[in-house]
This record gives sequence, structure tokens and C-alpha cells, in this order.
Amino acid sequence: MLAAKEKRELRQIAHHLQVIVTVGDSGVSDGVRAETDRALNDHELIKMRINIGERDERRQLAAELAESVNAEVVHNIGKVFVLFRENPKPNPLLSNRTRFAK
Repeated sequence: MLAAKEKRELRQIAHHLQVIVTVGDSGVSDGVRAETDRALNDHELIKMRINIGERDERRQLAAELAESVNAEVVHNIGKVFVLFRENPKPNPLLSNRTRFAK
């Protein structure tokens, strides 16, 4: 569980990121899980978009996806969610957390 200060710092970094993973009408498939897992391994901090359902349904779907890939939902606005999972040995050229940290 991240502290409020850590979440705030991650939200600041994520502000300028582009959406990497999009969940469409098919919902969270194995392919979406695999791509989310790969993206978190590479980047640690990612933005994703969930284009289905109502607000509560999107939040539940994001929480379930985050749990399935051992990540944490850091922030969400509308259909856009920010997920974070720390990589013990991040690649400094790929990791959004290390590249954009102040």
C-alpha cells in the first residue's frame, strides 16, 4: 500500500504519460492482462483506459485487473486509470518512475 505522498508523486509523473493499455467491449481478457503485466514490468507506472460500463463498473474492473497483476490503482479520472507496480530492478531507460522522477 502506497502512502499519500508516494501516490501524489506518482500522479505527478503520470500526468504526462500516454495511455498504453485500453480495455474495450471484450472486457479484461488474458491478452489485456498479459499486456498490462508486460507494461508494468517495463514502465512500473502506466496509464490505461477502460471504455466500458458505468463509473462504478470501471472502478471495479480496474481494481480487479490491478489485483490480478499485483499492481495498485494510483489514480483515476473518468475512464483513465493509473496503475503502479514497483520493479525491483527497473530499466532506467524504460521506467517512467525513474525517468521522470524529480
